[in-house]
Amino acid sequence: MTGDRVLHGLWHRRPETDPLTWSIQRLAYIGDAVFELYVRMFLITASNKPSGALHGQSVRLVSAAAQAAALESISASLSSTETDLVRRGRNAKPHSMPKHASQSVYRLATAFEALIGYLYLTEQDERAAEICHTILEASEHEEADPKPET
Repeated sequence: MTGDRVLHGLWHRRPETDPLTWSIQRLAYIGDAVFELYVRMFLITASNKPSGALHGQSVRLVSAAAQAAALESISASLSSTETDLVRRGRNAKPHSMPKHASQSVYRLATAFEALIGYLYLTEQDERAAEICHTILEASEHEEADPKPET
């Protein structure tokens, strides 16, 4: 499956203001939804598993810990604009305390979601798909080759 088809087909109105001027929380709000849809489409087209199993995989992949790890894995490949946006996301003060993640992990996950939201809102669908697909392909390989327990 080509990753760009998932995001490219989503309907959206172009924002009237530059998304770089938006709050990180606002960008993360839309980025969370876009990433979750991408994950669900990736899983459903890559597997014939029952919906319960797909849901479990989806929850794991969109968790704050997984998003934080994903951001760290792609950070070297980000453009200067993307890096600046991620820095803003990391430094943004959360409006609520996360239940299942440390504040530092939550901030990284928020930065990741803001990046995906920004790319989506600025119609950089191919770039968003490239990032999402890279992360999900890596997670598939990790699942296939789990690290030995020590």
